[in-house]
Amino acid sequence: MRFLDGWRPLAQDGLLAAAMAVLLSVVMLYSPRAGALDLAAGIAGSLALVAWRRAPLVALFASTAFMLVIAARTQPGPAAAYPVMIAVFAAVRAGHQVAAALVSLAFLGAGVAVNLPGADGTGQNLQSVALLIGWFVAAGVAATVTRHRQAYLEEAEQRAAEAERTREEAALRRAGEERLRIARELHDSLTHSISVIKVQAGVAVHLAHRRGEDVPPALVAIQEASGDAMRELRATLEVLRDPDGAEGSGGPDGEAAVSGLDRLDDLVERARSTGLRATVTVSGARRDLPSEVDRAAYRIVQEALTNVSRHSGGAAAAVCVEYAAGALVVRVDDDGKADPDAPPVPGKGLLGMRERVAELGGRLRAEPRPEGGFTVRAELPLEDAS
Repeated sequence: MRFLDGWRPLAQDGLLAAAMAVLLSVVMLYSPRAGALDLAAGIAGSLALVAWRRAPLVALFASTAFMLVIAARTQPGPAAAYPVMIAVFAAVRAGHQVAAALVSLAFLGAGVAVNLPGADGTGQNLQSVALLIGWFVAAGVAATVTRHRQAYLEEAEQRAAEAERTREEAALRRAGEERLRIARELHDSLTHSISVIKVQAGVAVHLAHRRGEDVPPALVAIQEASGDAMRELRATLEVLRDPDGAEGSGGPDGEAAVSGLDRLDDLVERARSTGLRATVTVSGARRDLPSEVDRAAYRIVQEALTNVSRHSGGAAAAVCVEYAAGALVVRVDDDGKADPDAPPVPGKGLLGMRERVAELGGRLRAEPRPEGGFTVRAELPLEDAS
């Protein structure tokens, strides 16, 4: 398509030059004074118009020189001026007003010299020269109007592009302001509450140690979970404040800013401390995962274990992570009371799972098992898989 767009103007210019050459050839054939040299000059002057768009000065000087030869030898009338007028139009449109004016004066002056009044003093030939002057002026005016119109269109396109760029910058600025607002709201509402929970759990653990009492596992789980929540919340706030530089950065204590499967054992251990019987099975050759896949797999396991604890009281959970050839497969099964004939209504947790998997182009199956219980199976494609 671009090839055709580049050749279309040249083809149009070629057709214009060919049509002008045919017209002047017919005029030369019917002119009694015209010879082979005049015919050749007319064709050459017409074909020079092929360059009127790309090289207007070349077309102007070439067509004028050949048409002056014809005008001096055969006096064919206004037809000899047609290629020159087109070349003058092209030169003025390209901004060469001085050259176009000088060439026009030279051509019209030669026409006046050749067509001086005869002895009868009628001066009819000079009337045709006066008509040509009007045509040349009209060609110059039309070219000036075309040039100004083209400049106006280019300026309008520039203004439109600038307006679009300004709108994009304004949208980015508003998005940045919204991220900062969300970060402030999260900090003010969640950080304080989670900090209080962590401090109170820590105080309770400390007092239990001082009294020589056994620390309840649930209390330790609360302390660890609140600390993990604080770490992830800080990472989220950093991403909101600086989406370009905060992603994947390390925390102040050297830990990864965002949880992944490297923290799977800690996640399962916290679930066990709440009384949930959980096992972990990892198959396949472990390898580095894309950060998005790593985070999504961790969140899916986290949400699935949370649902087992909340809705399948006393059930056991089995976590399976498989490093397959082209995908990472994560599955969490429980032996709870879910009934295949009465599937639960998906909550926000399951909806969030589906959104995460869909963003990565994977597949998710979350449904009751035929033998009882519930299963969550996510297949996350790996782009760098060989």
